[in-house]
Amino acid sequence: MSGGWTTRSETEADTPAIRTVILAAFPTPFEADLVDALREDPAWLPELSVVAERDGVLAGYALLTRCHVDAAPALALAPCAVLPDHQRLGAGSAAIRAGLDKARELGESLVLVLGHADYYPRFGFAPASRLGIRAPFEVPDEAMMALVLDGSRPVPSGTIAYPAPFGV
Repeated sequence: MSGGWTTRSETEADTPAIRTVILAAFPTPFEADLVDALREDPAWLPELSVVAERDGVLAGYALLTRCHVDAAPALALAPCAVLPDHQRLGAGSAAIRAGLDKARELGESLVLVLGHADYYPRFGFAPASRLGIRAPFEVPDEAMMALVLDGSRPVPSGTIAYPAPFGV
C-alpha cells in the first residue's frame, strides 16, 4: 500500500476499468487502444500492468512493456493514467512505484519513459541522452528519460525500438 493506495498487477476483470481510466485521462482513445493492442503483443509482461485502487475504485494505472535499446532488452513506461477526479492524490505515483518495484524484482535493468520532465525525475528518471539513448523520432531531450534499475549491469546505448503497437 502506498499513500493509502493498494497496488497490484491487473487481472482480466480489470480490463474494462483500466480502459475507462485511460479514456478519461487522455483526449483521444489512442492510449486505451494501445494498451489493448499491447495485451496481444509479445512485449506484454502481465505482472507489469499495474493498477492503484482505493475504496473499491480503480483510479490509477501504469504499464511497462518490453522494448529494446538496439538489441538489449529494456522496458517502456507508457501509458500512465489516473481518473481526473483522483489526480494529484497519489494514485499515479503509487502505480508507477509499484511497477518499478516489480520490474526490479523481475531482474529488469532499464526503464524508459517519454513524459513530463518535471514529473518523472521524482522516480529517479533522468534524460536518456546522458546514457547515449535516443528515441526513434524527434523529441525534446528533457522529455525522453531513462531509469537504471540495476547499476551492476552494463547500460546499453543506441536507439529505442518500441513494440509494434506503438506504431513507431
